Amino acid sequence: MTFHSKIAIFPVISTFLLVWAMVVISVLPIKLILGEIPSSIIFISFAIFIISVGFLLWYATSIKFVLNEEHLLVRGGPFKSKILYQNIIRVVPTTDRFTGYQISSSDKGLELLYKTTKTSRTIKVLPKDKMKFIAELRRRCPNAQIHDF
Repeated sequence: MTFHSKIAIFPVISTFLLVWAMVVISVLPIKLILGEIPSSIIFISFAIFIISVGFLLWYATSIKFVLNEEHLLVRGGPFKSKILYQNIIRVVPTTDRFTGYQISSSDKGLELLYKTTKTSRTIKVLPKDKMKFIAELRRRCPNAQIHDF
């Protein structure tokens, strides 16, 4: 069963503007020193901008949570985490922007605490259908402490 993530528009636009500002700031000294910007610099700057924005949009729009038979697969762009259901300890609501491995760009989500071989980790997720996602987790993780929502 696959759940897609809610997309927070503000962080995506903020990141787009930040990348644009970095391109402008990197080209501005060349303009001041040479008096004009060579076409090769414009091309390289534009290519860097397009690649960066493309990667960020790919990441932000491809976040999904796949409930497989034995594990939860959290995937966003080229990044993925495989969490065994037996390792999930707790699921609670969170409004903290800096919770664990932040796969979601929104501040309201679910914090999953799970154990690894040496330590415990957290991951913040924000599925579009949060209640159905929680119901599926309850069914697949009977030993986990899942907060009432």
